[in-house]
Amino acid sequence: QVQLVESGGGLVQPGGSLRLSCTASGIRFKIYTLGWYRQAPGKQRDLVAASTFDGRTNYADYVKGRFTISRDNSKNTVYLQMNSLRSEDTAVYFCSASRSSEYWGQGTQVTVSS
Repeated sequence: QVQLVESGGGLVQPGGSLRLSCTASGIRFKIYTLGWYRQAPGKQRDLVAASTFDGRTNYADYVKGRFTISRDNSKNTVYLQMNSLRSEDTAVYFCSASRSSEYWGQGTQVTVSS
């Protein structure tokens, strides 16, 4: 069975930082592309950042320079470091692992508010 579990969400003030973690089990983690997505109420689910097995990373334009995706294959964990957070970053953040199939976590809430 495949399981992805996110953690690290919460309430943070504008300009603050959070680090999200996603730990996977049941897959050969190191050969998968990992992604972070976010979805606000009534909005589409959008790709925030992605990391491939060979080190390539991609970011949505609105997070470039603020967010960093990284992975620790020895721990089957992918991270999203979020700095300089804005109110518009408020959303549920989901991690995904994809290769021939795509798997999703349940999401973690990030709320940016003063």
